[in-house]
Amino acid sequence: MQRQVVVIAGPSGSGKNAIIQELVDRFRDCVRLVTATTRKPREGEKNGFDYYFLSREKFNSAMKDGLIPEYRFVPALGTHYGTYLPDLKKKLESGKTVFAQVDVEGAQGADMFKKEYGAVTIFVKPGSTEEFERRVRARNPSMSEDEIEKRMRIAEREMTEYADKYDYQVVNADGRLDEAVEEVVAILKKEGYNLE
Repeated sequence: MQRQVVVIAGPSGSGKNAIIQELVDRFRDCVRLVTATTRKPREGEKNGFDYYFLSREKFNSAMKDGLIPEYRFVPALGTHYGTYLPDLKKKLESGKTVFAQVDVEGAQGADMFKKEYGAVTIFVKPGSTEEFERRVRARNPSMSEDEIEKRMRIAEREMTEYADKYDYQVVNADGRLDEAVEEVVAILKKEGYNLE
């Protein structure tokens, strides 16, 4: 069976989305899985493209109906994130290689993709804690110091407790995105994915 699902995880601000975007831009048969969330859209984000923005009620209903098989609640942010199966099924049926970006603590997400779809799992780390903090601040300049501190604590815990549970780890240092992307491409070719 041709492998079609790749899990890419890492702390918020690790650059996992930038890596996925580079791969999607470079290879026409690569697409990104769009996940569901209960958070409000940020400026410029589009429903069904960036996320499926669902109310708490709709998110809970989709979970009950089996459309969100794994999810994560982030207490510090009061937000749910989850895998949205209708999006995954549609992309798999079109024969694409699908990049699933799962929340690190949603290790059950990575496990579900491994078990159900034979996915390879890759953990993306920032080059350093300082780089990570800079990225978080740059991404959302209006974020409060309290929220930045919470995100830093979450990221440190994620890197300490979860990185080793993934098949591969890739460092995405500032100014070295191309190197991180090439490393991911090499992993996927070695693992038998069709990227073209």
